[in-house]
Amino acid sequence: MRHRVAGRKLGRTSEHRTAMRRNLAQSLIEHETISTTIEKAKEVKPFVEKLITLAKKGKLEHRRRAISLLGNRDILDFEDGQSTKKGTVVGKLFSELGPRYLDRPGGYTRIIRLSLRRLGDNGELVLLQLLGEEEPVKKEPKGSAKGTARKRKRTAKAKEQPVTEPAAEPEEEVTAEPEAESTATADADEAVDEPQGDTEAAEPKEETEEKDKE
Repeated sequence: MRHRVAGRKLGRTSEHRTAMRRNLAQSLIEHETISTTIEKAKEVKPFVEKLITLAKKGKLEHRRRAISLLGNRDILDFEDGQSTKKGTVVGKLFSELGPRYLDRPGGYTRIIRLSLRRLGDNGELVLLQLLGEEEPVKKEPKGSAKGTARKRKRTAKAKEQPVTEPAAEPEEEVTAEPEAESTATADADEAVDEPQGDTEAAEPKEETEEKDKE
């Protein structure tokens, strides 16, 4: 049973596996894109990213560490049938790739799956590439993974729950107009009652005058 056994054996011995990883990493740094199988790409990707992290620091001790892990083969260019040396792999790693990814906190490579299959064993082929300078940096929110997971769950629950609008408060009835009407009716009643009182008061006076004449 493979408990606590990390890495892929890839059907090779340990010495063959380390040599293959170095060769693939050197080719990736030199050409910035290589085609290989998905298993090999997943095995080489973290190794190359650790080397780029060393190159971002840029000190002599980090350069020596990179040489011990990777090796330092020459980068050759063929012109007119003759090979000319253009530099070394570690030189390009520290002079070009390190400064390129200073503002990037990780994720310097990517794997692109291809529809092609390798002849012979029908293995899945992919492209392993280094990111360019124009690639945007994805900024993730700060916080622990548990905290972000809890926030996502809360937002999902909030979206699922129906939004209930608060009940509208009953509008206050306008009492000014009825008061005005009541005051107007009271004034009209008073105006009507006043002449009736005068007529009632006038009738007994006429009776007293007639009695005096008699």
